[in-house]
Amino acid sequence: MSFYSKRDLNFQLFENQKVLDLVKYPYFKDHSEETFQMVLEAADKIAEHALKPLMTEMDRNEPQLVNGKIMVHEGMKKILRQFGEDGWINATFDYDDGGQQLPNTLHMASGFIFQAANYSASVYPFLTTGAANLIRTFGSKELVKRFTPNMYSGKWQGTMALTEPDAGSSLSDLTTTAYPTDMEGIYKIIGQKIYISCGDHDACENVIHLMLARIKGSPAGVKGISLFVVPQKRVPNGEPNDVLTEGVYHKMGYKGAPIAHLMIGTNDGCEGYLVGEANKGLSYMFQMMNEARVGVGMNATAIGTAAYYTSLAYAKERPQGRRIGDKDPNKPQVPIIQHADVKRMLLFQKSITEGALSLLLFCSKLGDIVHVSEGKEKEEKSLLLDFLTPIAKSYPSEMCCLTTSAAIQILGGAGYTSDFPVEQYYREARIHPIHEGTTGIHGLDLLGRKMLMHEGKALKLFVRELYKTIEEAIVIEVLKPFGKKLEKYLNSGQQVGLHLISKASAAPEEFLADATLFLEYLGILTIAWQWLKQGVTVQKNMALENQESEFYKGKMMCLRYFYEYELVKMDALGKRLISEEMPTIDMKEEWF
Repeated sequence: MSFYSKRDLNFQLFENQKVLDLVKYPYFKDHSEETFQMVLEAADKIAEHALKPLMTEMDRNEPQLVNGKIMVHEGMKKILRQFGEDGWINATFDYDDGGQQLPNTLHMASGFIFQAANYSASVYPFLTTGAANLIRTFGSKELVKRFTPNMYSGKWQGTMALTEPDAGSSLSDLTTTAYPTDMEGIYKIIGQKIYISCGDHDACENVIHLMLARIKGSPAGVKGISLFVVPQKRVPNGEPNDVLTEGVYHKMGYKGAPIAHLMIGTNDGCEGYLVGEANKGLSYMFQMMNEARVGVGMNATAIGTAAYYTSLAYAKERPQGRRIGDKDPNKPQVPIIQHADVKRMLLFQKSITEGALSLLLFCSKLGDIVHVSEGKEKEEKSLLLDFLTPIAKSYPSEMCCLTTSAAIQILGGAGYTSDFPVEQYYREARIHPIHEGTTGIHGLDLLGRKMLMHEGKALKLFVRELYKTIEEAIVIEVLKPFGKKLEKYLNSGQQVGLHLISKASAAPEEFLADATLFLEYLGILTIAWQWLKQGVTVQKNMALENQESEFYKGKMMCLRYFYEYELVKMDALGKRLISEEMPTIDMKEEWF
């Protein structure tokens, strides 16, 4: 059974996003369509043969804490080594770091394949990628030499250790403390961390935590946070580093990857190594977090995609009822895919996941250009990526909770059982609106910061991109109505945004009270834009090939569906966003 579409991924990369444009930059010059296809084929092979077969097993046999060690599925040892040996962990890094200088766009596309096959298993290696990237970017040559080789090989796990019992989204309140020692750059760390993905497990030889802590005496708030490398075992002697696993959380989904509760320095024996400069830890960590946020959107989209293809296969095979108006009980039942309501649920899934995938690969390509370009191009692409990041993270995360629910609905009672995988996809989708910043946090970020930053320059770049696509669309007869409709909603969106911004100084609570709804509002507009982009690509390719393939027809129907069923939701949201009624502010705690 398919868990993603190779045809759609190729369309998104090579036709719609024109990923080969990247090879004109010197950093990527050694790559070609051939090398990119080899990467995708290798990812597909690993996903099909190593990851997918373990998806259900890893869900049913979740990690357990045994004598202070988290035990995970035995298959993860082989998988981690394979990711290391095949070069996936450091594939995007420089040649000097043993990498392949692979565009992140291709790395993200490969991740999409892995995540669709087995989300839990896919998490381990790419957490290490992010942690190693922080060390190599901001750490000293000594730290790079000491820690990264075994991380690249898959022998050592990397993590991001931020969250504490009283400091989740509010990192300024973290209390884990670093005390200077007689040795330069080495600190004694005391505190605790919770919800640490892959924070301890027996499929690796060591766990290397990239940990936020406050050096004793540093300023309060985010300005006093530093970043440390805190290994579970000291390097090179392998002695325990007083990082103890207090517990493992048992989750509703995403069960194959352990989430640990760590006690640090309980016996006053934990050493941490300062990364970069003191008090700049949060700015360093945000490099990893911003990349991870686009990655979270991709995770959700991959899970939603796998659920879609499962429900599609079922709908084609499951006979039930007859066509509306056909009253003859002697006629055979028809597959449920022939019923309009089932097609509606399938179109909903397909339009959300393929629209989100388009946005996420667009953002990944922006990130690649930012990495290798200079001057005005670098500045503008960076601002646009910053603006789109909260949307790219949150819209797929929220919507794929709904699309996986639709997949269950298509399967009916079968979908509610563990005999079919859609209930697992539903559970695994639900984490994504929470981790790497909740949807509420990203709403505040988009409306309270991104809309205003650099005197609205990022917003202007976003609007410019939409108008560019609209101008391409309206000269194509079949796309003209969609271009005009998007232009109408873009104009409405700008008016709603200006209305909200007008409250920023005088009524800041009213300004941000519905920031989450504004994030949803702009998310719909953004995916509508991505669908129009896909429509332009489809029409140009159809004209070149002088044919209408089934694939392209499906794309055009999804464009039509999204504009008829999803884009119109902006009307109700827009009405709410300009209303002066504020029940969420006026409500009193004691009235609940």
